[in-house]
Amino acid sequence: MCVLAVGVATAAFKATGPVLLGRRQLPVWLAWPVALLAPAVLAALVVTQAVGADRAIVADARLAGLGAGAAAVALRAPLLVVVAVAAATAALVRLI
Repeated sequence: MCVLAVGVATAAFKATGPVLLGRRQLPVWLAWPVALLAPAVLAALVVTQAVGADRAIVADARLAGLGAGAAAVALRAPLLVVVAVAAATAALVRLI
């Protein structure tokens, strides 16, 4: 639910630019940081969900899955493979 809410908020935030600016372009000094906002928010959500639990940092199967998924991304695997590798790694760590 949180990811959906942030996704909607991000889309709304991105839509306000064209609505407020009309056909004008953003200044170059402002366009660069705005382009980095969505990936930064997504990364913060992923890390929070991977290691956060009850106001404490927890290293469990989720973190192992995140690491395996990151390795698959670094190897330029397709998205479906990345998700499968992360899920399988988390499942195997939970099994152990």
